[in-house]
Amino acid sequence: MRRTTMAVVAVIAIAASFGLGRYYPHSQTDSKAGRHVIYYVDPMHPAYKSDKPGIAPDCGMPLVPVYSDEVGYPSSSSTSAQLPAGAVSIDVVTQRLLGIRVAPAEKAGAIRSERVVGRIVPEDTRVYRVNAGIDGFVRETFEDSVGTPVKKDQKLATYYSPDFLAAASGFLAATERMPGSVGKDGARFTPNFGGPIAKEGVKSINGYSDRLRNLGMSDVQIQRIAASRELPDSIDIVAPADGFILARNISPGLHFDHMMEFYRIADLNRVWVVAEVFEQEAANLRPGSMAQVSLREEGRQFPARLTDSLPQSEPGGGTVKLRFEVENHNFALRPDMLVNVELPVRLPPAVTVPLDALVDSGENARVYVEHGEGVFEPRQVEAGWRVGDRVEILRGIQPGERVVVAATFLVDSESRLKSPYTPISKSIPRRPSQTSAPMLKPMANGKRMAKDPAGSIGANRGAGND
Repeated sequence: MRRTTMAVVAVIAIAASFGLGRYYPHSQTDSKAGRHVIYYVDPMHPAYKSDKPGIAPDCGMPLVPVYSDEVGYPSSSSTSAQLPAGAVSIDVVTQRLLGIRVAPAEKAGAIRSERVVGRIVPEDTRVYRVNAGIDGFVRETFEDSVGTPVKKDQKLATYYSPDFLAAASGFLAATERMPGSVGKDGARFTPNFGGPIAKEGVKSINGYSDRLRNLGMSDVQIQRIAASRELPDSIDIVAPADGFILARNISPGLHFDHMMEFYRIADLNRVWVVAEVFEQEAANLRPGSMAQVSLREEGRQFPARLTDSLPQSEPGGGTVKLRFEVENHNFALRPDMLVNVELPVRLPPAVTVPLDALVDSGENARVYVEHGEGVFEPRQVEAGWRVGDRVEILRGIQPGERVVVAATFLVDSESRLKSPYTPISKSIPRRPSQTSAPMLKPMANGKRMAKDPAGSIGANRGAGND
């Protein structure tokens, strides 16, 4: 019996020694070798870390130790404790092997190209409205459809009104009674002698010609009346300038009232592009700034200039309207056409770093600042505009501080591995077998209660129906 008992005790001791050696092999050996264990990680999920050895809760495998010499920390634990939280120490040789580079933060401005949609509108100083100066009716029209190009003094329509006959008759009578020759415009009389009679005759002719203009008669027709000495039977409507017909409100036989608009004609040799931008962006634009206007389908580009006019604010929208002047000699830009506008926005000077220096996880952004030789400290920052390969840093770093600009994600991964230990409840969710099925606890009356994973106990909904 004694021999049997001793044999059993020996077997138990051997098994215990084997188990301890299996669970703590690295820590025992490495402590003798002088290596320092920083933390332990799950071999299947390296994001899980623990400050002591044990078994991984998700896969049941032993936790693997991570040593100071493997991650670039100094071998001394006291030196490691002096580093800022989350900082990593990487020697110069390793930095070269990994391609880690640093660059200083700079304070500088930038020019950003902003693309917006604009709409073509005629320049208001080049829009002409042809109105009726008297009541009457339209006799006929001539090639006056909307969009038709017209020339100055081109005949568009004729109308009749009995009121213009008196003014035309008075004009003929004044020119016949006055000796001399009629001027080129029919409104100026050139007498062959001076004196009060000649002056009164000139005033009379000018007065009648102004009345005819007020009724809608053109200078060309007034000149024709003066030259032919005949009373016309209608008034001609002519184009006041070269351009395109934008609106037409006339047709043969139409009876119209005083001040009715017959045509709207626009000179499209120069047009406006109206575009909306945000108020904060409009503050960085200056009158006279150049932009590029391109057709959305064809891709043709036209230089545009921001006008000196005050931008018009859109109520409640947070945007303003800007006007750009565009030369349009080939008439490729037509009213109400939509175009793309690329305008350079000059941004004020700000602290900037290369875009590769920024690690943006969505919830927060950070950069790694050089904190002594070979030591890189994570710094939470707030990023602003991004132009090209530069990003604005609103808060977090100062000009001149050196940040990691190459192999940033390698440094970030190393820093996250060295972050403080996170409890299991926050780092790894419970397995479905632990949360999906409630534990049932028997009761004295034969009914069962359901206990949720958080420990609260409540009556089983089905217990009352058993």
